[in-house]
Amino acid sequence: MNPIVHGELAWLAAQGLRERRDRILVTCAGLAPDLDGLTLLAGEEWYGRYHHVLFHGYVGAFVTVAVCTALARQRAWVAGLSLLAFHLHIVCDLAGSGPGWPIHYWWPTSMREWFWDGQWDLASWQNSVIGLAVTLTCLACALRFRRTFVEVFSARWDAEVTRTLRRRFLGEVEANGPTTPPAAS
Repeated sequence: MNPIVHGELAWLAAQGLRERRDRILVTCAGLAPDLDGLTLLAGEEWYGRYHHVLFHGYVGAFVTVAVCTALARQRAWVAGLSLLAFHLHIVCDLAGSGPGWPIHYWWPTSMREWFWDGQWDLASWQNSVIGLAVTLTCLACALRFRRTFVEVFSARWDAEVTRTLRRRFLGEVEANGPTTPPAAS
């Protein structure tokens, strides 16, 4: 599954949290397993050997939850949701990263592989449908929670996106009302 969808799924899991900061931490937890994807910087051979190994397991989960919890305001909730988001990433990778991409969850104590015979390709219709549904759900959060996934990048941009979506789908007008030119006589 692609990193954008991993991030969006984690962000959706965090919608019960009051603080933007805590929602962003849970989102980061959902993206954290792909830190081992940085092995691509050392070349394709390293990436092929170590992606889904170095941070896609219990060590990565422990480090991620510890860091997110230490930085959080609602620590207990962020700890639990970070653990959930991290493992949601693992489940998504098991389903939709493509055949031949096992997870080495028990590394470094074991190189035992986790895989699923029904894995679909990364560029599959299943991942496309899931990605579209998740993105639309993130946008729909503007209607209920007055925020979208854009808040991860900028509160100001998110306010603009949210305002636009609420105006379009709920017919809301700005507090001062729209400025309309005087009618011609």
